[in-house]
Amino acid sequence: MTWLSSLVRGLRATAVLWLLTVVVITLPMLVVARLVAPDQAEGSLIRRAPGANGEVVGSRLIGQPFQSSRYLQSRPAGAPNLAPSNPELRQRVATASTRWQGLGIANPAADLLQDSASGVDPHISLAAAKAQLPALAQQRALPVATLEKLLRAHQQGPLGGQSIETVVDVLGFNLALDQLQTPGAASAQP
Repeated sequence: MTWLSSLVRGLRATAVLWLLTVVVITLPMLVVARLVAPDQAEGSLIRRAPGANGEVVGSRLIGQPFQSSRYLQSRPAGAPNLAPSNPELRQRVATASTRWQGLGIANPAADLLQDSASGVDPHISLAAAKAQLPALAQQRALPVATLEKLLRAHQQGPLGGQSIETVVDVLGFNLALDQLQTPGAASAQP
């Protein structure tokens, strides 16, 4: 057997395996997924306006960072996993704690201090969300009771095996927060 015939035989095997794994298995599964669960097959996207033409603002499955203090803040994202004995982890948590204390949260919840290992957590704990409400109320000139009601509407869980505590959908809360009118805003509009 020459090297040319070995090459042709390898290319043929590659083409057959590609057809088997991509065409025969994957494409039918994608078609079934779109028929059975179209929203999930599209990435569970959230659009600002209903319908297919609305602007995509995020996904229900992936956390988005919010930089403004006018929004509920999610977990820090994307840092490497470090051992509890690692001084870099201690420094990172201390820095985050100081930042939250500067925003008026004396005892921030653990998920506001510790990085999300996956970087895609779309939720924070109920305690972490409640701790942020007084500062949000001040930033938005809204009563804390209004924000608590909104928070209850965006609570989820505990879900079977997915969460051991009640969590809050950060993106959903923040989008609903943008829909609220601050007192006096209605009279200021033409």
